Amino acid sequence: MKPKLGWLYDGLGALAAISILLTLLIQVYNIVGRIFGFQLTGADSYVGYTLAAGSFLALATALRKGDHIRVTLILGRLGPAWRVRMEIFCLAVAVFLSGFFAYYSIRLSYQSYIFHDISTGLDATPLWIPQIAMALGTIALFFAFIEELVYVVKYKELVPSNVEEMAHTE
Repeated sequence: MKPKLGWLYDGLGALAAISILLTLLIQVYNIVGRIFGFQLTGADSYVGYTLAAGSFLALATALRKGDHIRVTLILGRLGPAWRVRMEIFCLAVAVFLSGFFAYYSIRLSYQSYIFHDISTGLDATPLWIPQIAMALGTIALFFAFIEELVYVVKYKELVPSNVEEMAHTE
């Protein structure tokens, strides 16, 4: 299955990879700075921001590539018809929960912007800036779950990446 928003998931995945690389570079700079007596103010906060951004931005692309951890102990033992029904149920719950999470992530970053929230560390970063990555990642995850649900309902079969995972449980 080729997702219609695959370009978005791939783009966010690339941003996630860049964020993880930035985490590494900031940490290395921080370590070298401690050895030679210079420092980046708020480096620990920036590492946290980039690590969180990398984690959230990668959610949708990881789902589409079948890299999320799935508990298939029960699903792998069901017949094809029941497996599809359970998959639809699980995906419907995932759409609801990810939509809830996306809504509150957007709300959090918007409120941080409105109230001019800043980090409590030395960096005094406006919190809405790193929170945007969380909001974007949860929105993309919400849409990825919707795409999977529509696929399973329409074709009455599991998304191909999930079928491969199920094969390892039988």
